Amino acid sequence: MTVHILGIDPGASTGLAAFEGGAITFLKTIEPHSIEHNLRHYKPARVVFEDSRLESKVWTTAGSRAAALKIARNVGQIDAWCSLITAICADLGIPAHGISPTAKGAKLDAEAFALVTRWTGRSNQHERDAAMVAWPYRRTAL
Repeated sequence: MTVHILGIDPGASTGLAAFEGGAITFLKTIEPHSIEHNLRHYKPARVVFEDSRLESKVWTTAGSRAAALKIARNVGQIDAWCSLITAICADLGIPAHGISPTAKGAKLDAEAFALVTRWTGRSNQHERDAAMVAWPYRRTAL
């Protein structure tokens, strides 16, 4: 199956959003170890992913050093998954680029997401973030 644009929100629960003709065709959540399998299966023409490496600072309101260290570890894992996406796409010849979390914009709840995208199916936050990171590119000519 080939998709035009594949949006990815990397994380312990990785969100995927596929676009054809500017419309969302599916949303799904996968585990990070299956990122490569999904890229090979869907053969997207372009990948757009939320890239934590593009943020110059990690904002935290953690009240303790332990909480701040936990956040740092989680961001480090996501940075590694971003590097993995970049490398896999390069190996497969798929154009890919990251978008910073700030540039992606605020998180949308299901109701706001439906108003913006006209998606009427179920969705979770990871899938919505994957869709919104790729949203500006959904009609990109290849």
